[in-house]
Amino acid sequence: MSEQYDVVIIGGGPGGYNCAIRCGQLGLKVACIETRKTLGGTCLNVGCIPSKALLHASELYESAEKEFEAMGMEAKVKADIPKMIAAKAKTVDGLTQGIEFLFKKNKVERIDGFGKITGPGKVEVDGKEITAKNIVIATGSEVANLPFLEIDEKTIVSSTGALELKSVPKKMIVIGGGVIGLELGSVWRRLGAEVTVIEYLPHILPGMDGEVQKQALRTFKKQKMKFELGRKATGVEKSGKIMTLKTEAADGGKPKDFEADVILVSIGRRPYTKGLGLESVGAKTNDRGFIETDHFKAANGVYAIGDCTPGPMLAHKAEEEGVAVAEIIAGKPGHMNYDVIPGVVYTYPEVAAVGKTEEELKEAGVPYKKGKFPFTANSRARCNHQAEGFVKILAHEETDEILGAHMIGPMVGEMIAEVVLAMEFKASSEDIARTIHAHPTLSEAVRQAAMDVEGWAMQM
Repeated sequence: MSEQYDVVIIGGGPGGYNCAIRCGQLGLKVACIETRKTLGGTCLNVGCIPSKALLHASELYESAEKEFEAMGMEAKVKADIPKMIAAKAKTVDGLTQGIEFLFKKNKVERIDGFGKITGPGKVEVDGKEITAKNIVIATGSEVANLPFLEIDEKTIVSSTGALELKSVPKKMIVIGGGVIGLELGSVWRRLGAEVTVIEYLPHILPGMDGEVQKQALRTFKKQKMKFELGRKATGVEKSGKIMTLKTEAADGGKPKDFEADVILVSIGRRPYTKGLGLESVGAKTNDRGFIETDHFKAANGVYAIGDCTPGPMLAHKAEEEGVAVAEIIAGKPGHMNYDVIPGVVYTYPEVAAVGKTEEELKEAGVPYKKGKFPFTANSRARCNHQAEGFVKILAHEETDEILGAHMIGPMVGEMIAEVVLAMEFKASSEDIARTIHAHPTLSEAVRQAAMDVEGWAMQM
């Protein structure tokens, strides 16, 4: 007789492992199935965490190389790429081991292999059947590719290969001007590569607030990153170690070729749902391959969370959904507020956003007012020589409830949490404006932007 669980989770990424740990905390008998040797999914192994390690290291390198002199320091620095990659790997190893510890602490059983649903309450793992009262699908996503580009993770790379390059490319082409392309393009530009971003749309950072898109483009251009907007990649030719990317204008204009020794494909990700046996329980996918859910339920006794479901492909979205599902299974009211999911781009300067953009509010006909504060007027930013960017807060014209916030500047990935918390509790812009912030701090820019909603910001 197969072993019976309260919950079986397919996938050990941010959604899966958080769901598993929470199930364990709630006293449920839980198992988590994972194909990788290590837990943590794409985010921890080949995504969020390793990229942030390289972003931090490369930012320090560029700061020492280019900014120390302006602050009265002299330094000679040299980038050792193999050591940088090794330091990144050490960080990842430590965190994956941490999840293993939490599994043991909370009595979560890890099952190695590929999980396939074979019927209601049944999952097969490499020929062995296990049964569960509840099944949670948390299989995440995989890299989307172009049909004419074969990713070899050496010269034509996805985000995975871009995190493991052995040396700095002379010329790197990034296909896609979204979060992943800009972050990893920033890493290798700082370390010495000539980086050109090819983007089909007429702007970078799709979905972000228009003012942030424009400011980010200006800033990245100043950093010597090149951009070809409104351009479509159509093919590639190889001649020795040099590749020529063929492109054409999105509006039908002239074609243009670009040479590179590394091409990074970062056009997005697609849900990973193949071979899961969804049909055996009547679970359905939409026209883009995402599992359709109703309050996390994909079928009777089957839930789905994270990147394999519609919505932003963000680790913290998956984490929160995993916790919510665990609590629902345990008979508690699982909470998930999709209106206040922050998004962060970890370039320099950082970009952060939550809620509605100005463009979305205008399109929906929502009356709003806005406040904006530049980091050039923030004392701490000026002291730190990090005064580029701004904070913008959008509030309802009649009720003053905060509808969105959009930031580009130093450490805004941390500062966005203040506005997320305020929006979770339906705060007004005046609530933030009248909340005392320590001086001098970067977060004062958030308060000043809130003050500016009513026109009483105090420029410095």
